[in-house]
Amino acid sequence: MNNTEINTIFERLRENPENEVIEFKEAKNNFDFSKLGKYFPALSNEANLQNKPFAWLIFGVEDKRRKIVGTNYRQNRKDLDKLKKEIADKVTNRITFIEIFDLPLPEGRVIMFQIPPALKGIPIAFEGQYYGRDGESLAPLNIEKIERIRYQSNTCDWSKEIISQAVIADLDEQAIAKARIEFVKRNPKFADEIQNWNDAKFLNKAKLTIHGKITRACFLLLGKEEQEHYLDSAIKIRWNLKTLTNQDKDFEIFSIPLILAVDEVYKKIRNLKYRYLQEGTLFPDEVLRYDPFVIRESLNNAIAHQDYTKKARINVVEFEDDHLIFTNYGIFLPGSVENVVLKDAPEEIYRNPFLVEAMRNLGMIETQGGGICKMFNFQRQRFFPMPDYDFSDGKVKNTITGRIINEDFARILAKNPKLPLDDVLTLDKVQKQIPISEDEIKYIRKKKFIEGRKSNIYLSYKVVKPTEDENLMAEYVSNKSFDDEYFKDMIYNYIKLQGKVKRSVIDKLIIPKLSAVLSEEQKKKKVENLLTKLRQQNKIKCTESRNWEIVK
Repeated sequence: MNNTEINTIFERLRENPENEVIEFKEAKNNFDFSKLGKYFPALSNEANLQNKPFAWLIFGVEDKRRKIVGTNYRQNRKDLDKLKKEIADKVTNRITFIEIFDLPLPEGRVIMFQIPPALKGIPIAFEGQYYGRDGESLAPLNIEKIERIRYQSNTCDWSKEIISQAVIADLDEQAIAKARIEFVKRNPKFADEIQNWNDAKFLNKAKLTIHGKITRACFLLLGKEEQEHYLDSAIKIRWNLKTLTNQDKDFEIFSIPLILAVDEVYKKIRNLKYRYLQEGTLFPDEVLRYDPFVIRESLNNAIAHQDYTKKARINVVEFEDDHLIFTNYGIFLPGSVENVVLKDAPEEIYRNPFLVEAMRNLGMIETQGGGICKMFNFQRQRFFPMPDYDFSDGKVKNTITGRIINEDFARILAKNPKLPLDDVLTLDKVQKQIPISEDEIKYIRKKKFIEGRKSNIYLSYKVVKPTEDENLMAEYVSNKSFDDEYFKDMIYNYIKLQGKVKRSVIDKLIIPKLSAVLSEEQKKKKVENLLTKLRQQNKIKCTESRNWEIVK
């Protein structure tokens, strides 16, 4: 790579803020080797997860504005090159920098460390510890990311394995009949000829068998319950009804054939009518609490992506306060739901690819992330909260809420039907009081959806005004409060009127008028900052008796 090419790459990198695969450091004179060592695997692991050809660590540049400040780090080229061995000595499989570029730019010297992605299936560690990125921050590599990298080397497809003892007679006739009906719906071009296929030909066409031999995927979907011993793991779906106090009220366990079990689980779920008033009318709308597609997609996804080697059940938990939880074992391979729904980045690999293809042929799931995206849009159309995904403990947990939990959020969706789905997802986190990243805050603040500081975010006037809701506007005014100049004038005029005032009296004057989103401690800190500004402007002073007075 010549100087012109590397300079072009550097300028392009400066156009973007830091992310999981780009890190800027000033490093004006030196940089701790241990910290440098931690950044290497962090950036390398993230480059692997994002399928990038390399990552960059750049010295001599301020991280916020990406302004060149120059660096004196290891000015001798030999010392710089020694870093390759020093890093290799501490890193998994002796991985090290692809190249280190030393750029003598007019504004100052810049060093660009080109870092390779971690090898497929092998997460990278520094001194035995795995590191990754949490947004812009260095952090230990979480177990989900570690497993996602390790799984890359797993080429074995459990669902494709042949069950040598099994024959077509071991399959459920009702399940085969159901499969034929669903196959034609998905593949109408075979509608005229499928009646002439015997079961063996149909199973091959539907990609359930391989050259007439019964696969685990085939037996999972169509096998007789009494023959479930052919599968080397317990294939069960447990439906559980819980009370408001989280007590078990009812349950049932379903086994193979899962193509029929899906319908049986669906029938158990109490999908009652939900009634709510549409904006501007006295007549209520009635909808089912859960869209049937959302239930089936969630359950079928759990079946398709279950790690059957864990010998664990798929769980469907129904709560009386109107939400459902679907849980299956196995890491979520795409990494995040946002990758699937928003970034057009569906799975490049599947845990059970043979099973996934068979289920697709039977109309049980949609590939390429389309099903998950539809679930989000169905919830949005009802003004309900977005599906919640939790990937902790080596499981995928999907929570579907069947009611409005925040009327303000519902009004925003109703009044902004063209709001992009990524904006809806972020606002959904705000309504659920889920912490959002610095990048998300910057994004929705730039779009003027929120106001306030990171710890005290509230919906902006731009979002609130179209709802024409008096209560929402009143809440906005309460949250926003007034600007600093208003309160400084109030404090100054009060002290001027009284002559001398104790801090406790000033607190009683100002605190009740501050933003409702501030805690009591934050409100007191706010008053302290206002007093400090007035004192720095030489308008007021604090006497030895701890009274505040006007400076004469």
